[in-house]
Amino acid sequence: MVFSSSVFLFYFLPIFLLVYFLVNTKYKNLTALLFSVFFYAWGAPTMIYLVLASLLVDFYLVKSLSKTNIGKNRKILLSVSVILNIGMLGYFKYSNFFVGNVNDIIESFGGSSMKWTEVLLPIGISFFTFQKMSYTIDVYRKSSKALDSFVDYSMYILLFPQLIAGPIVRYNEIEGQIRNREDNETWENRFSGIFRFVIGLSKKILIANTLGVTVDEIFALNPEFMGTKMAWIGVVAYSFQIYFDFSGYSDMAIGLGKILGFSFPENFNNTYISRNITEFWRRWHMTLSRWMRDYLYIPLGGNRVKSKFRLYFNLWIVFFVSGLWHGAAWNFVAWGVFHGLFLVLDRLLLIKFTDKIGKIPSIILTYFITLIGWVVFRAETLEHAILYIKKMFSFTGSLSFIYYDNKFWFYLLLGVLFSFITIIKPGLRLEKWFFYKSHSVKEIPIVMLVMIVLIVFCAGNIAIGGFNPFIYFRF
Repeated sequence: MVFSSSVFLFYFLPIFLLVYFLVNTKYKNLTALLFSVFFYAWGAPTMIYLVLASLLVDFYLVKSLSKTNIGKNRKILLSVSVILNIGMLGYFKYSNFFVGNVNDIIESFGGSSMKWTEVLLPIGISFFTFQKMSYTIDVYRKSSKALDSFVDYSMYILLFPQLIAGPIVRYNEIEGQIRNREDNETWENRFSGIFRFVIGLSKKILIANTLGVTVDEIFALNPEFMGTKMAWIGVVAYSFQIYFDFSGYSDMAIGLGKILGFSFPENFNNTYISRNITEFWRRWHMTLSRWMRDYLYIPLGGNRVKSKFRLYFNLWIVFFVSGLWHGAAWNFVAWGVFHGLFLVLDRLLLIKFTDKIGKIPSIILTYFITLIGWVVFRAETLEHAILYIKKMFSFTGSLSFIYYDNKFWFYLLLGVLFSFITIIKPGLRLEKWFFYKSHSVKEIPIVMLVMIVLIVFCAGNIAIGGFNPFIYFRF
């Protein structure tokens, strides 16, 4: 079920909120869990049993871990939980990729490929696996207490606002809110949550979906038949499509969380005004970056290692894993390695260089670097990405024709404006008003007017548009 679908907006969400606000406080977690199970089963009915079974196993493993103080036993239980989670993720997400590559090698030597039935990918497995692992590790480190209730634990993992595409909500970030949310269930939070949800919906429906139509047409072409101008239009449009698609989902998830009394972590912070790739990863998919830092980079040694080679190697490992986390394909691996390379270059010389050239030139340079990365990310294959990048710098005309209507140009310019407006202080103040401010009684009519206008435009686009899932749903 997609947040931007009519089924979710006009049926599931109103019914859920009505029931949730009517039930007694002690049944709210159970209510949220039951609706979340239905939400997941709507899109993956055969997978929900697997997900629930894995939750049951993990719950009792961690409960046993929390009850013993014997170091060896704790390590064994931690290892079993982590291995089961990584094993489940590896089988469902990467087995097709692994077997496909093995078959390619076998066939290149004239052999017969292995018979293999493709494994279906459970929706959101990368996200909820990382949440499960954060819970286990936090309890093992004794930075958080294990939950006594399977309902509470399952609700934390399966809560539908953040189940499919994040933010990756670590257990210690909402530990207290799982047990008690009454202090957060205020009309101000609910109102600002609704507003945040509408803003996110507008990002997805109006900007991301509109740009996505043209992006899909361009990337479906053989790069040999497109010109340099078309190649640049395609990747620039995609950079704003994925940004408003993913940040829009995060806004919707955070907004829904506020309505329910949760404070989910922010996932984006004006990504495209970054002055280097290191800063880019502090602003893009922030919850994934923090997860990788705390559960992978620091355990590998982090910045404490004595050798610079080891430091750079650790960075590459983290971004290799990050690329692979996004998808089981060589282009995702290459995308992760590409960003890892620029993080190493940042430490060697690029940050000093960008500091010297000034704010605006460094932002333009960083955006240009991310564009090359987005080609690799969006292309169906690594070969396609290489041909596409070559075409970007070939300075040739196009053999194919794509019509860019006024609607495309309008929302592309809107995407540019909203992505870079926070470079100036008035833009930052505008963002604060939209996303982070608790609005006064006098401001409520203005907020209501903005919401009504956005809802009308979104409803019109939903009515005439087809099914258009969020990009990060496939991860």
